[in-house]
Amino acid sequence: MSEAIIVARGVEVTLGGNPVLQGVDVEVGHGEIVAVTGPNGVGKSTLLRCLAGLRTADAGEIAVLGGPPRDEPAFWRDVALVADEPAWYPGLTVREHLELMAAVHTGSRMDVGEALESFGLASRADAAPPALSTGQRQRLMLAMTLLRPSRVLLLDEPERGLDAEFRRLLASILTDYAAQGGTVVMATHDPGLAEAARSRRVALADGRAESTV
Repeated sequence: MSEAIIVARGVEVTLGGNPVLQGVDVEVGHGEIVAVTGPNGVGKSTLLRCLAGLRTADAGEIAVLGGPPRDEPAFWRDVALVADEPAWYPGLTVREHLELMAAVHTGSRMDVGEALESFGLASRADAAPPALSTGQRQRLMLAMTLLRPSRVLLLDEPERGLDAEFRRLLASILTDYAAQGGTVVMATHDPGLAEAARSRRVALADGRAESTV
């Protein structure tokens, strides 16, 4: 494996007295895509929250980019997360949400026009996000995340609300991101997306992780 960007060792999390993660070990290398799979309730989202520094593990160690993940600006300059739908800025259009993201992050990976086209939002550029369909809002979240510079992507069910055609496009976007040196961990229920993105799969079951090809 190439240089380790994410390392989790013996991670344990208990929620409401129930063990969710039990001694989970995961290592993700530079330029690698890992798909965390498994049925609902096995801890995929919990593991991602631990990697993002939004949930402290009860036991074990986690390092992202050489240090512990922290919900702090310095961490988020290099790490981008797509999880729950955000609270959209009232009064701002789709285009303006993307322009705001580009304005606060130097060195954007694409310009706003390119993001609108790539994520199929050009025809809805002047709409407010709440007026979009579920799939369109998901594409906007992904566009805002992929527009800004980052070294690590953490994606919680990025396929949510997306049609089959855009899932294939998303796989291509993620492989390009990894080819440029980015590292991706995504929790997904879609084996087709995991395969198309040429990811290494880590299956969670009974609170433990097992790597598969």
